[in-house]
Amino acid sequence: MTGEPVSRQPAPRREVVTGEPRRVRPLPRYRAQAEIEEQTALGDAYVRSLMRSQLRAGLTAFALLALVAGTLPLAFATLRDATAVWVVLGFAAYPLLTLLAWWYVRRAERNERDFARLVKGRPVP
Repeated sequence: MTGEPVSRQPAPRREVVTGEPRRVRPLPRYRAQAEIEEQTALGDAYVRSLMRSQLRAGLTAFALLALVAGTLPLAFATLRDATAVWVVLGFAAYPLLTLLAWWYVRRAERNERDFARLVKGRPVP
């Protein structure tokens, strides 16, 4: 050891923050609605997916309608009784058609609801 005095540096000054923490502004979220309005390729894909799902529901409903309407002549030929034919035509076919229409409307509304959730950025359940 030499006889030189050891110089000590002062401790760094500490500062205490007493204010409210500042919130960091979040980055703007990606909006599918902007893509659709600007008619970009991605927005076009969103709209095409809605149109495909609606077309699929419509074609399914049409195929079931054709199946119900196509089997009616076969049912009439097997019944051979005018009263039974009128009962089938007047009463039996309508519940099936009503059920088919109910299914189609529910499916179309669900497709649109899912699309609206996608556009708003909320997850589809």
